[in-house]
Amino acid sequence: MSAIHTWACFLLWISFATQDKTPDVTVTCFVSEECVLPCNFQPGSKATIEWFRQNVVVYKFERKDDNSNSSSSSKEHFKHEQLTGRASISPVQISNGNATMILRRSGLKDRGTYRCHVLTSEGEHDAKVILKVEAPIRGLFLEQSRMSGYEEMKCTVRNVFPAPRVTWATEPPTFEDLRPVTRMLADKKGLYTVDSRLKRLKGQPDLIYICKVTTSYGGPAWTASLREREIRGTQGKDLTIPCSAPTYLNNPSLQWTFSNGEDFSRILTYDSRSGRSVSMPPWDNHMELDNFRVPFGDGALRLMDPKHLEHTGSYTCEFSVPYSSHTERNEVTIHDPEGEQRASEDASYWWVIGLVAAVLVLALAGMLAYLKLRGRTSKPRNDPEEVTELNLVKDAAAGQ
Repeated sequence: MSAIHTWACFLLWISFATQDKTPDVTVTCFVSEECVLPCNFQPGSKATIEWFRQNVVVYKFERKDDNSNSSSSSKEHFKHEQLTGRASISPVQISNGNATMILRRSGLKDRGTYRCHVLTSEGEHDAKVILKVEAPIRGLFLEQSRMSGYEEMKCTVRNVFPAPRVTWATEPPTFEDLRPVTRMLADKKGLYTVDSRLKRLKGQPDLIYICKVTTSYGGPAWTASLREREIRGTQGKDLTIPCSAPTYLNNPSLQWTFSNGEDFSRILTYDSRSGRSVSMPPWDNHMELDNFRVPFGDGALRLMDPKHLEHTGSYTCEFSVPYSSHTERNEVTIHDPEGEQRASEDASYWWVIGLVAAVLVLALAGMLAYLKLRGRTSKPRNDPEEVTELNLVKDAAAGQ
């Protein structure tokens, strides 16, 4: 019986010891947004509320009487400059037993363990809050770059915390080792910019390159993929511009855009919820999309009666779902056989004219050179005998 009595007393002591213990609360906030640090207690008169961070008082609120609506009976003290003007407690809610602290414009420096200590006529209350501050991924950018002297895929994420993990893949999978180079740089606020680059594989121009970014705090993984190709068509003949979504995208939306190097315009959009597509004038008379094939990842665009000057350019299709996107960039050249033939004939015509002009110039130059040379040879020459006779005549005249 003594052993049973001892165990009963021990369990009863544990029950009393843990009856008023409040479990720790973990709060996760995003950078520059508002944080709510909860603290609830048994209401009473003359409440004194203190918030500690790492066991140091950072904020204090005192209410002298039970009139919570009287500003003269309440005092607010900031014990840490970091919270000045950003932290507050609602005096109206204190009478309801709510000492929750609102922290505005949160930053990475606000991370840590906070403790709420409340002293009222009813007793004391403590609550611990673990605050985590993160900067989630807002966007993932994937492009092809040639800045390093060779073709490479560049995957970029900006202003994130903590530093994410970047992985690469291709579709279809390749047996070659992918060796990306990933750099992570932190700014003054502690936010990371991630730059990951992967050299394009030779001999496999139709590969889809996939960049995936994951976070350590369990947030959603972001994925972006890209494929580029060159397509040639003929003026007046219908041309199909391919666009296929990877297998990891499920029921995506679709958008087609066009750029001729100067202007950029959206030419077609497809909504996955309604299953309808909308084309923009004047493109609606020159393109066609099979809406029934888009949910299965086929967003090919049929270009009808294309023109050389109007429809040569870059066609980009983008499949998208939350946190993931796939882009295909097609450089399309529409040839004009008749125009090229006319240009060739014009070039031949001008070539003949140029040749004739060159021959005439050479002939004229030769004639001028001949005449000049002939003029030099036609000048009178002095005969030695004539010179001697002239000298004798001059001597005779001088002797007289």
